[in-house]
Amino acid sequence: MILLSREAFETLVDEAIDSLPDEVQRWLDNVVIVVADRPSPEQQARTGLGPGSLLFGLYEGVPKTKRGVTYGEVVPDKILIFQGPIELVCRTPAQVRDQVRRTVLHEIGHHLGMDEDELEDSGY
Repeated sequence: MILLSREAFETLVDEAIDSLPDEVQRWLDNVVIVVADRPSPEQQARTGLGPGSLLFGLYEGVPKTKRGVTYGEVVPDKILIFQGPIELVCRTPAQVRDQVRRTVLHEIGHHLGMDEDELEDSGY
């Protein structure tokens, strides 16, 4: 298990976002990406995962593919990256960096409208 400061962990999230092509970054409108310690019981339950399962990230919002002409004037969508579960499974700083990147990309995929099967087929 690796324990990073919140600042160091947030830097890894920022690096993952900054590594995306400009075109993909432009698609990240009306979405905030935040780090949280771990999912709440309600968030865990909404995913359908049991209480003992690890959740690395969560997308809360309306995927871009589901937004209609009436979409607007709404609070930003949210991508949560959960620091505790990621640190729990990683043994080295490089593993943390890799898992943060995979999680950020996975949740951005949900923001763009991809479902779990499509993300798995894409390697995320």
